[in-house]
Amino acid sequence: MSARPAAIPPDRVAILFLVMLVSAAGNTAMQSALPAIASQLDIADVWVSLAFSWSALLWVLMAPKWARQSDKRGRKALMSLGTVGFVSSMGMCGLVLWLGLHGYLAPALTFIGFALFRSLYGGFGSAAPPAVQAYIAARTEREERAKALSLLASSFGLGTVIGPALAHFLIFEPLGLAGPLILFASFGLLVLLALNIRLPNDTPRFEARGVVTAYPNAASVSQPATEDDEPELPREEVRLGWLEPRLKSWLIAGLVGGHAQAIMLGVVGFLIRDRLGLQELPKEAVEATGSVMFVGAMATLLAQWGLIPILSLSPRNSVLWGSLLALLGTSMVGISHDFNGITLGFALASLGFGLFRPGFTAGASLAVRRHEQGDVAGKIASINGAAYIVAPAIGVALFNLWEPATFIIMAAGLLWLILWGRKTLSAAQ
Repeated sequence: MSARPAAIPPDRVAILFLVMLVSAAGNTAMQSALPAIASQLDIADVWVSLAFSWSALLWVLMAPKWARQSDKRGRKALMSLGTVGFVSSMGMCGLVLWLGLHGYLAPALTFIGFALFRSLYGGFGSAAPPAVQAYIAARTEREERAKALSLLASSFGLGTVIGPALAHFLIFEPLGLAGPLILFASFGLLVLLALNIRLPNDTPRFEARGVVTAYPNAASVSQPATEDDEPELPREEVRLGWLEPRLKSWLIAGLVGGHAQAIMLGVVGFLIRDRLGLQELPKEAVEATGSVMFVGAMATLLAQWGLIPILSLSPRNSVLWGSLLALLGTSMVGISHDFNGITLGFALASLGFGLFRPGFTAGASLAVRRHEQGDVAGKIASINGAAYIVAPAIGVALFNLWEPATFIIMAAGLLWLILWGRKTLSAAQ
């Protein structure tokens, strides 16, 4: 009898961990710097937010394609492609931003270049996460897989925390606000070198398909895939309708709550900058924004990795209690004009959204049969990503027109979700 094959060596696991961590951390670091970038370039806040929305749109469109390609083109090749997309996007965005801040490019040209190079992250950066997931799933035994995929999810979650926390430390002359982007591009380049030198592209031991990963945000932490998330693929592709009765209520809940979360995340940096009077203090604005986003990401981790397992909340209760906490938190942010009040409100909202999102995901998954899980996973990823395409820009536009409008919309959506969900989600469950 042949010896049982060993698990993935620790050094290779470390490389896979870093591929995910750097990608998420760089993106959330850029998020925390966006309000200061808008102020320094004297560009309307909504246009800077739209550049971010453009990247999210491409991620939503391209991530399912890259997930399907993981078996055909090779997992290591797609990891390299995704990392190259990240490095190119961050480096080029940093360069065009540096040129604009030093007067070598007009603000309009700086914004156009920034938006163009952001597309590299959404279009190609989205190739890495599903390839990493498929690489692990194809090389681990069933009993090892859950632990490995949980570690993978923790790397993405940790990245969303690290990015905002580090951003203001990376702002120094002569790079200025371009520092976080250029330095994270450098980190990504080191990971790319390690990936190509130390990770062999050997033959998989099991068939596995990459799982679509949600667009990384500081208030949205990826959940680990489990064995139930990776059913044996049927011979014929399963396609459920968006109005499938078993799913409809859960998808509506995900769409409403997801848009409220996306608006909050899109607005909070600009709110901190304006209410704390930091328009002319870019480093201080990034530090304050990063601190608030760091606390929010930690609250999300607490909800998803602590409260849900400890309390054993059902999907329905996760959605309802999460929506209630998010409603209280967004309302607190809306009325707060000091750092402590904004931080506490954002943390409470993030705790609520941290309960809400896994509840919506689990509810939709439990509503269908095992062989339909692949199609449902794609719909969940689409709902999660779609919220970040237009909602942040709309929230910022409303915030600039009349601040209370943004919070009235979020509060109304969450209140409706609570009242509607008490009856409808009970039936769907």
